[in-house]
Amino acid sequence: MPRALLFCLAQQAIFSESDAQWMRLALEAAARGLGRTSPNPPVGCALVSEGELVGVGHHARAGSDHAEVVALREAGARARGATAYVTLEPCTHHGRTPPCSEALLAAGIRRAVIATLDPDPRVSGRGRRRLLQEGVEVATGLLAEQALEQQAGFRSRVVRGRPWVTVKWAMTLDGKVATPGGESRWISGEAARQEAHRLRDRSDLVAVGSGTVLADDPALTTRLPEGGRDAVAVLFDRSGKIPLDARAVRPGTVVVTAPEQAGRWSERPVRVLPAPDLEEALTALASWEFCNLLLEGGPGLTSQFLAHDLIDEVWVALAPKLLGAGLPPLHGPQRPLRLAAELQGVRSAPLGGDLLVRGRLHPVPELTAAEGGG
Repeated sequence: MPRALLFCLAQQAIFSESDAQWMRLALEAAARGLGRTSPNPPVGCALVSEGELVGVGHHARAGSDHAEVVALREAGARARGATAYVTLEPCTHHGRTPPCSEALLAAGIRRAVIATLDPDPRVSGRGRRRLLQEGVEVATGLLAEQALEQQAGFRSRVVRGRPWVTVKWAMTLDGKVATPGGESRWISGEAARQEAHRLRDRSDLVAVGSGTVLADDPALTTRLPEGGRDAVAVLFDRSGKIPLDARAVRPGTVVVTAPEQAGRWSERPVRVLPAPDLEEALTALASWEFCNLLLEGGPGLTSQFLAHDLIDEVWVALAPKLLGAGLPPLHGPQRPLRLAAELQGVRSAPLGGDLLVRGRLHPVPELTAAEGGG
């Protein structure tokens, strides 16, 4: 197979290396919206005419112009006859903004390359069909895996009715997240800690249990040299142990607690979520239009999420240290090796002096071409 060609077998479409180059640019644009667009997905668009980039855009936040509209505005008249590289199928419905498919048609684009179809039932293949009906050449599936990863939270909320849950922890080479006395600052190095704050910046929610609050009293804010945004803090406190003056207790914080404990928070500016179990709590958070939840533990809460099969992705910073005695990242009922939760799509990379290992326990919810109407 010539190096100049990339094949998308699912659609039987053939893409050039330049197609991949422009879609990568659209994905880079979409990444600027990570953590900022909920309940919408992060989307990027690049418009290319005769091999030249004429417009690029991303969806910045819910209610603002979609990526296609931003790119079309930059391109102006040069959009006529261009190819649109879009990381998600253009919408066909009137929401907070007009349909992007109609904007692309009005601008006179000739071709659309779409990374992924939209699982939202209001779109669900209709955007692709609308473009085809008007004679636009449409190809889907280019760099779909990367686009799906960016859209995981949105897809999880739409398809499964709960946020995408990512758990992260730092541990020593012998599998300890803290000393026997609970000391954990710092197991990982500065680069790993900065990456953890970037994860917060890209998440809607950052969650801990009462054990972590009592041990560390974390602020759960985002601290990056380049700035960043704070995710909404979620405190799981079924038994009412978290102090009302904990640092993470601030306006907007969500406290998940037992119904009988809800009253103790009545004087605090928090959102109380009385939920009998984790599944109902996540369903409620999705109904509040949150898409991505970063779970920062500790071991007790993380083990509960794992036991209920509610962890989608795992990030571990592995530090080249040995503690001997110490606390593990998980505990709970022992399971046989054949029932071990196994990560898929595992990747690893050096991160300062540590090693970042990440992988998924669940696939990103996807819409096939058949479901979207071919």
